[in-house]
Amino acid sequence: MVNRYTCQNGVRIVLENIPTVRSVAIGVWIGTGSRNENAENNGISHFLEHMFFKGTTTRSAREIAESFDSIGGQVNAFTSKEYTCYYAKVLDEHASIALEILADMFFNSTFDEDELKKEKNVVLEEIKMYEDTPDDIVHDLLSKASYENHPLGYPILGTEKTLDGFNGDKLRQYMKENYIPENVVISVAGNIQDTFIKDIENYFGSFETNYSKGDYVSPSFHSNKVSRKKETEQAHLCLGFNGLQVGDKDIYSLIVLNNILGGSMSSRLFQDVREQRGLAYSVFSYHSSYRDNGMLTIYAGTASNQLDILFETIQDTLEKLKSEGITSKELKNSKEQMKGNLMLSLESTNSRMSRNGKNELILKEHRSLDQIIEKINAVNEDSVNHLSNRIFTNDYSIALISPNDQLPKRILS
Repeated sequence: MVNRYTCQNGVRIVLENIPTVRSVAIGVWIGTGSRNENAENNGISHFLEHMFFKGTTTRSAREIAESFDSIGGQVNAFTSKEYTCYYAKVLDEHASIALEILADMFFNSTFDEDELKKEKNVVLEEIKMYEDTPDDIVHDLLSKASYENHPLGYPILGTEKTLDGFNGDKLRQYMKENYIPENVVISVAGNIQDTFIKDIENYFGSFETNYSKGDYVSPSFHSNKVSRKKETEQAHLCLGFNGLQVGDKDIYSLIVLNNILGGSMSSRLFQDVREQRGLAYSVFSYHSSYRDNGMLTIYAGTASNQLDILFETIQDTLEKLKSEGITSKELKNSKEQMKGNLMLSLESTNSRMSRNGKNELILKEHRSLDQIIEKINAVNEDSVNHLSNRIFTNDYSIALISPNDQLPKRILS
């Protein structure tokens, strides 16, 4: 059971006690990411996440790292398009220490100029590393093609140009505008009592701000076709289809559909593209849900001279899926796989902390295991087939990174 509490200043706390484990995962979730940025400060959410580890008024960067090492704990962070999370996993007896360090990082980071310069170079290397992995960066290219100039099309890491403009004042101003109480969720899962909520409130329950949460501008989905020439061994292809937003009533049908299409080794794309035709080592699909939009993505990498036949095979797979529908066996297997993945995730305190944090931040609701199983069981062949014909239209976007910059001929004809 998830215990929810809202502090007087608006910070939300969600705590799930799991007495059968000896660990505790604590996450500080902030409802801001690259979507909250503009063309000038793109990448600042991610850079700010980095700088939280570079020293506070009482701890140096080394001391932050040593503080967790000394209690056998793990600490990390990540930034997405719509939220940022700083989290730690420790033995239950060290939960209070971990909470104090996370709070120190949140409230007392100094953004020292020397550390800023060093970390800019670190992030620049991260951007370069990303550029060296075309099978990763092609997904950013697809977002740009699909959402154009909307912030959902921005890269989370930002660019070398925007990175150069960051300083301590800009980081502090961005925090004032976005790290506001109503945008913050503290999620805890593990062997911890509900009284720990009071400890969290002592740190996070009183800070205030003069800013309020701004409105989101909904994106439009565009069926653009973009390509980029890069000296690679393979052609990396992504197709994007307009999907569903977080909390959509058909989201469970979409999860089943995606799993059947390209979410597992028995999926149609894996069997058609890799097992039957031998065209790719890596081929898969996934769905990204945002507050007011979503995108289903298909990815595959192949030799440039096989790109046309790869594209034809993917199109044939989609056409067959739409015309013939899914089988009862596919539906049963996919639903069982979803239940299995759900059950396995419940064995990890990190997974539970993440699920609860995201649910509170985005949905503001928490479904029980029985409620989720009920939703999965309610998915049927008709609901999946209807969704398949709704999503897989000709209004899709394409992103390609290849050595010759040539889109598949079928697209150009």
